[in-house]
Amino acid sequence: MIRQKSAYPLQPPRERGTLRAFALAALMHVLLGFFLYHGIQWQNSTPAGAEAELWTAVPDLSTPRAPPPPVPVAPAPPVPDEQADIALQEKKRKQEEAARAAQLAEQQRQQQLQAQQEAEAKRQQQLAEQQAEMAAALKKQQLQQQQLQAQKLKQQQLAEQQKQDQLKKQQEQQKEQQQAQADAQKKAEADKAAKAKAAAQAEAAKKLDQERRQRLAALQGLAGGESSSGNGLAKSGTGSGAGGTATSAGYAEKVQRRVRPNIVWAGDTQGLETVVSVRCAPTGTLLSATITRGSGNSQWDDAALRAVQRSDPMPQDTNGKTPASFTITLRPAG
Repeated sequence: MIRQKSAYPLQPPRERGTLRAFALAALMHVLLGFFLYHGIQWQNSTPAGAEAELWTAVPDLSTPRAPPPPVPVAPAPPVPDEQADIALQEKKRKQEEAARAAQLAEQQRQQQLQAQQEAEAKRQQQLAEQQAEMAAALKKQQLQQQQLQAQKLKQQQLAEQQKQDQLKKQQEQQKEQQQAQADAQKKAEADKAAKAKAAAQAEAAKKLDQERRQRLAALQGLAGGESSSGNGLAKSGTGSGAGGTATSAGYAEKVQRRVRPNIVWAGDTQGLETVVSVRCAPTGTLLSATITRGSGNSQWDDAALRAVQRSDPMPQDTNGKTPASFTITLRPAG
């Protein structure tokens, strides 16, 4: 508990009985002076001499008698030594009483002085204890203030750290959102571009198919309606196959050598087989290529169709012409 500072400075506690002690000491000094004075006065006084009276019988004057001889007068007896001893003892007694009184006064003075010294020491001790308590209380208060300031600073640092973490998290979230938006936008643009490319490719393929049809019609018109009756080519192989009734036995091998290098496939090779039907001009120009039997894997089917389209123009037979239509069976190399 912190003591409140008083408006008055610290003072030693008042001792009780101080006035009474001073009054008693003054009385003892007066008595000591009185005894000393009378003792010295009695010692300087001269003792009075003793007197004695003698009485004799009255002589009878009726009968004349001869006068008696004169009686010698005895001198006054000296003062007995007993009275001097008594006076001396009385003097000694008074001196002893005065000495005892002085000793008692001195003892009382010493006791009073000792009591004052003890009281002063006690007061100094109390004052030191009070100062120590005040210093301890002040130190405790300073320590509490330091701890409070440290705790407050720690809370501020924690709040600042949390604020920075939250800001960093918000920035990361914002960055992620922006990245997600950018990715979504890129993906949308890519999808849009892919769709546009697919549409352009479809349009180009459609236009190419129309041109081929037109060229086929023109070639057929030039050939006078002549056409080959090849139903197709069929031959099993690791890369491609061709079969059917051909003009020559080696034509299927020619088609295989033409189509196989154009196959681009890095996926699974088990159980994949695609049949592509083609229509060609007599000069070998590919007029159309369609999948008549798929493998169940659309990606491989697309790769097989692209390989056939890249093989344009198709090889010619021994007669110098390409069959008008035939099928190609494609399997991935494995």
